[in-house]
Amino acid sequence: MKICSMFSGGKDSTYALHWAIFKGFNVECLITIIPMKEDSWMFQYPNVEFTIYQAKVLGIPIISQKSTGEKGEEINDLRKAFVKAKEEKNIDGIVTGAILSDYQRLNINLIAEELGLKVYSPLWRKDQENYLREIVTEGFRFLIISTSAYGFPANLVGKEINEEDTEKIIRAAKKYGFNPALEGGEAETFVVDAPLFKRKLNVEGKVIRKGEFNWFFKITRIL
Repeated sequence: MKICSMFSGGKDSTYALHWAIFKGFNVECLITIIPMKEDSWMFQYPNVEFTIYQAKVLGIPIISQKSTGEKGEEINDLRKAFVKAKEEKNIDGIVTGAILSDYQRLNINLIAEELGLKVYSPLWRKDQENYLREIVTEGFRFLIISTSAYGFPANLVGKEINEEDTEKIIRAAKKYGFNPALEGGEAETFVVDAPLFKRKLNVEGKVIRKGEFNWFFKITRIL
């Protein structure tokens, strides 16, 4: 089956992409939506424009679609990207990294059904703590590039997460009540290496404090 994979550059969409490839799907392209607003309801905002570097080391073409970020309009922007993928790549389905967001999953499924595409969401309702541990032990390397959750360890922003860090995140999640897999926007990630990457990306940037619990790692250079 020929599919495209929704791709934000974060750990979940990267893991879902790898699942699809190892399951034997022909991944024809990545689809990245680039919102113009930080508070997009559907899509990751921080550093998403750098997915072109990840696509290059994956060796997979990428379709990038800009979006206003407005709640209603971003659904139309997603539809445009799906239509383009179907017309240019003749795909049969879409793979997503959705874990818990009913809003995100519902809208993707509705558009896909309208266009006659199947949807695969391999991470849906996975155990959050085990998943965070699993993704690191399986060789996915990612940076925390933003956080807005009370109690999230701010010293991890801009850091490549290791097994010790995952336990620190899980303990904080239990104490302060945020999602340990960071699905609710508690934090965003950027993958720098993974089993199917041809090489590791070397990322440079700076940490910016934007509020009491809001930190952001601005990528300035990727090699």
